[in-house]
Amino acid sequence: MTLLVIDIQKGITDERLYNFSAFINTVTRIIGTARKNGVEVVYVQHDDGPGSGFSAGDAEFEIAGQVQPQDGEKCYVKTINTCFGNKELAAYLEAKHEDCLMIVGLQTNFCIDASVKSAFERGYRVIIPAGANSTFDNDYMDGETTYRYYNDMMWPHRFADCLSLEDSLALLQGASRA
Repeated sequence: MTLLVIDIQKGITDERLYNFSAFINTVTRIIGTARKNGVEVVYVQHDDGPGSGFSAGDAEFEIAGQVQPQDGEKCYVKTINTCFGNKELAAYLEAKHEDCLMIVGLQTNFCIDASVKSAFERGYRVIIPAGANSTFDNDYMDGETTYRYYNDMMWPHRFADCLSLEDSLALLQGASRA
């Protein structure tokens, strides 16, 4: 198993997110448990391009302080919604013969959804821990409704195993014994 931490970047990681404090607490628990149990943590950052304010070199682009990578943890940059848009990441996971990805991060209805579906199409078992993705209100749905739409209706039994936090942590703890 590999833990993918997607787009938890300074420019979008704040109180505007649905259930922000719980989201950050959940993700930090998951990252800590993965590290403690030898599960690789891989970071992905979204780059909107030069001049956007959300690109390499911009403060908003940097990974949020609450979830900073440790020395030696891999970071990949993508320019489209799915993390598999980064060919080096896709090749790395394939060469590793990975079969299971746990996905956490931002935003539920954009990069997380695209990455979940892309991982599923590539044959990965996808694990989505409860409370480990979030998004903002939009013109059609508030953040909570958007979160529930994907986590409760769209992904389960189609594209991913949407598990409780406790079950997700237990999987990470068992991964080092597998």
